Amino acid sequence: MDAELKQKIESCVRTAEDFTKLYYQSFDKRRHQISRLYLENGLFVWNGNGASGKDNIHKYFIELPSSEHTISTLDAQPIVDDAVAGQLTYLIQSGGTVKYTDQPVKPFQQTFIITAQDDKWRIASDCYRLQDALVTQNK
Repeated sequence: MDAELKQKIESCVRTAEDFTKLYYQSFDKRRHQISRLYLENGLFVWNGNGASGKDNIHKYFIELPSSEHTISTLDAQPIVDDAVAGQLTYLIQSGGTVKYTDQPVKPFQQTFIITAQDDKWRIASDCYRLQDALVTQNK
């Protein structure tokens, strides 16, 4: 791996760690401010239900019950310059467990595409998915 690529990957990983820490702290403790992390025309899908634009994303988040996330996996990679017209953009995947008020703990997966805008990272696309345990049948 050449030095430039290695530096890009290391920067991406540091950014992903910092960004997801901020994101989940906001999600769990300052939800009224989370829409600030999205681009004006950002996209959000939560368990198959979508919203686009900061205002609609904000409305969606406010309706969700209180939560507590625990992150157990994190992966990040830079998106190649050709795919995003040279705009600094990262793909981040996180997973773990979440506890919503009056609901059992459930595993979740989340995929972000974040991009640099005005010296801040903003979410261009966000897909959040709660997961159910895989049930196997004995034959």
